[in-house]
Amino acid sequence: MDETAVPDELARLWRIASESRLGRPAKLDVGRVVDAAVALADREGLAAATLPKVAESLGVTKMSLYRHAGSKDELLALMQDAAAGPVPSSLDGTGPWRERLRLWANEQRAVLARHPWIATAPVSGPPRGPNLIGWFDAGLRTLRLTGLDWGAKVGAVMLVGEYVRGNAQLAQGLEAARSDTGQDQAAAEQAYGRAMAALVSPERFPDAAALFASATFEDTGADTAQHDFDFGLDLILDGVAAAIEG
Repeated sequence: MDETAVPDELARLWRIASESRLGRPAKLDVGRVVDAAVALADREGLAAATLPKVAESLGVTKMSLYRHAGSKDELLALMQDAAAGPVPSSLDGTGPWRERLRLWANEQRAVLARHPWIATAPVSGPPRGPNLIGWFDAGLRTLRLTGLDWGAKVGAVMLVGEYVRGNAQLAQGLEAARSDTGQDQAAAEQAYGRAMAALVSPERFPDAAALFASATFEDTGADTAQHDFDFGLDLILDGVAAAIEG
């Protein structure tokens, strides 16, 4: 690869070393800056991972960071790729495409559970860093033998990835709302169902009223979130299966 043709921000993202220098190693490098930013976001949320706060956590000036992260947007790209991490070895195996793509989705869900801020970070384009490309590659690999063309494979992987991201955003929003009331998930769902049952009239909202009159919001359990995630994922995978069969 002609490294001279790689833009600086991509060189930093891929950790392509610049011209070597003599003397002592620099106090800072891209890895240290990004690790500090990810730690801040994990601990205090994405809004806390600003260049001034990262600099403060490292005991350096804000200006000294620009050699390692040229802008706030670049820092975010570096953070997302670092937090995604390498593809886990569980995705190295073989087997039916459906089970492998399901595992890929659940492994991504686990990443978002460890780093919740990733789900709410703005998306500025397709994956560009080595870790995110690795995840993308692993998703495509699950569909290698399906007969789908490249466009369909990319579309399927993107759809599943966006479902995982959207599910994580929803879960975070519901968790934040529950924390305000001090209720657990089961209690919150029961309270919601009972309140709506009293307000939603069958004359105005016949199907919604029938839902709230049922036991749906009473029969909740600890595995509701996983069950709901699996149900939605199965619907998407059914669509992918239909595309393969077609």
